[in-house]
Amino acid sequence: MKQLIGVDLGGTSLRAARMDTGGHILQHHSVATAATAGPEAVAAQIVALVEQVMGDISRSDIQGVGIGSPGPLDPFEGVVFRAPNLKGWVDVPLRAMLEKGIGLPVVLGNDGNAAALGEWHMGSGKGCRDFIYIGLGTGIGGGIITNGQLLLGRKGAGGEVGHIQIEGSGPVCACGQVGCWEAFASGINFARWATETLQSQPESALYAQAIAGKVTPADIFAAAVQGDAPALDCVRREGEYIGRGLVSLLHLFSPERIALGGGVMAGAALLEPHVRRVIETQAMEPFRDVEIVYAHHGEHAGVIGAAALLLS
Repeated sequence: MKQLIGVDLGGTSLRAARMDTGGHILQHHSVATAATAGPEAVAAQIVALVEQVMGDISRSDIQGVGIGSPGPLDPFEGVVFRAPNLKGWVDVPLRAMLEKGIGLPVVLGNDGNAAALGEWHMGSGKGCRDFIYIGLGTGIGGGIITNGQLLLGRKGAGGEVGHIQIEGSGPVCACGQVGCWEAFASGINFARWATETLQSQPESALYAQAIAGKVTPADIFAAAVQGDAPALDCVRREGEYIGRGLVSLLHLFSPERIALGGGVMAGAALLEPHVRRVIETQAMEPFRDVEIVYAHHGEHAGVIGAAALLLS
């Protein structure tokens, strides 16, 4: 059986892996992304990284290369419309650039959709007909499987779950709008508003860090485990923000299972009671029994998901 190569294109790092169709990684390498050097430089990095993970096996043994990229993008045409964390990335024909450089078939997909496919084919969503994956990291991404199909929408740009609105006002999101789920519940925004909150809480062990603007989600979770009351309150608020977004997705898509992943879920045990309470009180009764699980692939979610694009 042919092997797969998955590439996770991020603003900070590029990761590539060669694996079998069961998601077992055979080779894995990563480099820092040349994020300010332009699309051609990053494409050259991807080509070199693919060559690395191929090693000495023949191209005839490789089914293709899947690329999980930030978007929005058009997976049908293979074009990245815009990647805000990559300088100069506007209407980049990434698939064509890489097929020329690699000499193998290339499939391009949104990184959130790719991670959802990876979990559906080879992880926490296996066996489901209706499944949602949510990645709570620097931003919020994810993908929606409905009736056994990945939801793509017009131009393949559907499923931008981080930009559903959970408030009528608030901080401006990276997309330029206000009230987005990402602007409240993503890792970077959790740290932002928690830092602002803790700056007025001198009783917290995190007060000095907050004044210095150096509080991270990991700091908040650690302080909460120690019983720090202001940190516990921040965890409650974050769990409620996560829950609000999930309620909207439950009502829209009625999945049988939701998988949560990303760095924020390092605090899953602390967050879960608050997430569950919001679902129990704000979701309509038929939707409340949804199964909520944690994503299986951890740090490899991006590359496994990118490879799974070749299976869809």
